[in-house]
Amino acid sequence: MKYLVVGLGKSGVAAAKLLLSQNKEAILFNSSDMDADDFERKNPELKGVPFYTEELPEECYAQIGEAVLSPGVPLDIPFVEDLKKRGIHLSGEVELAYEFSHTAHIAAITGTNGKTTTTALTGHILREYYDDVRVVGNIGIPFTDEAATTTEDTRVAIEVSSFQLETIDKFHPKAAAILNITPDHLNRHHTMENYIAAKESIVKNQTADDTTVLNYEDEVLREFGKTLHTRVVYFSSRRKIENGIYYDDGRKAIYTDDNGSEKKVIDVDKLQIIGAHNYENVCAAVALTLALGVPMETIQRALPDFTAVEHRIEFVCEKKGVKYYDDSKGTNPDAAIKAVLSMPGPTVLIGGGYDKGSTYDEWVDTFPGKVKKLVLIGVTKQKIADCCEKHGFKDYEFADSFTEAIDKCVAAAEPGDDVLLSPACASWDMFPNYETRGDEFKDYVRKLPD
Repeated sequence: MKYLVVGLGKSGVAAAKLLLSQNKEAILFNSSDMDADDFERKNPELKGVPFYTEELPEECYAQIGEAVLSPGVPLDIPFVEDLKKRGIHLSGEVELAYEFSHTAHIAAITGTNGKTTTTALTGHILREYYDDVRVVGNIGIPFTDEAATTTEDTRVAIEVSSFQLETIDKFHPKAAAILNITPDHLNRHHTMENYIAAKESIVKNQTADDTTVLNYEDEVLREFGKTLHTRVVYFSSRRKIENGIYYDDGRKAIYTDDNGSEKKVIDVDKLQIIGAHNYENVCAAVALTLALGVPMETIQRALPDFTAVEHRIEFVCEKKGVKYYDDSKGTNPDAAIKAVLSMPGPTVLIGGGYDKGSTYDEWVDTFPGKVKKLVLIGVTKQKIADCCEKHGFKDYEFADSFTEAIDKCVAAAEPGDDVLLSPACASWDMFPNYETRGDEFKDYVRKLPD
């Protein structure tokens, strides 16, 4: 039996390398044209592996027992539908990594927003207590890069996207968190019901011995928790939680255990990350690491040392009394709402980008009293402007380029203001990814005169 690796980006390449390291035979396929010589130069370990682009020869299908789909490959495209009709089993990068990993100590994190910060923080806490910790998944390092070298003592913190969850079969995290569910990626999932089902599938192989961490303030997740047979731990930034983690008056995190005993975790003014959404991320990370055996004292020691994840409400610099923040990872309206609400001063905001089928009403509703100027870029700029008009927000203007948008923000900002890149949209219309968008923003503003 051979594995067909579909999609030859970072995840696909890592999957192929894992298969070869385990003495498995693979066939590589990319739906769009790709130069084979260039691919082999960049990935010499894969030299000699059958490599096809655009069309897979008919004789290959009889050799394939399993197709490993990269996260960017939709399940409803004709090529994948054909694989299903031929009876070829479909899996993904996370499922493949789990198959070849050697640890049961996995904390998996999903949700519309907060995944990367919570995963990084979970890994940060785990490293305070355990020697062998891997922080992997949608955070940037494929699980397949690390799976073969794990041992039974390895602890894994993994960020899992809805795309990756569509192809799990046996993936079984000891602790799993769903942070929130708001509309996103509807161009891929088509309906909210499909998107919710993908997120909730993270728990499908958990047992009564496992822990599921859920946001009590998310109505979908609150109800979902009632259906589970796992140990459910809720968290909240708004109210007291029995057997969970909550914020008392929004200033200190309190943990209540199974017996109802309360213990203060940390005061928020000791954290280096800002915003109520980040306090929720802290709650989730605390619950996950407790489930993986980290003592509370270690967690309390680790939390104050954690700094913001790059491109997620990341403070960049201060120029002429104006503070600049990079939230390029704010690729949907809910994430961008959290960024706007986290800003300490009047905000000049850059928004717009690739259209994922989102609506922007709730985002625009946060602008009065917070956003003094909105500069719009990208494919969605007119769509967002129309939404602003509908809600009576007039303080917006268009920019034809990214640097022009930053220049307009610099011109509009006064001492005491904040300039925020939090586009509420993906980057793919102007940039290869949100990291590039954020890096260009940071490089540009750091070169502004002091």
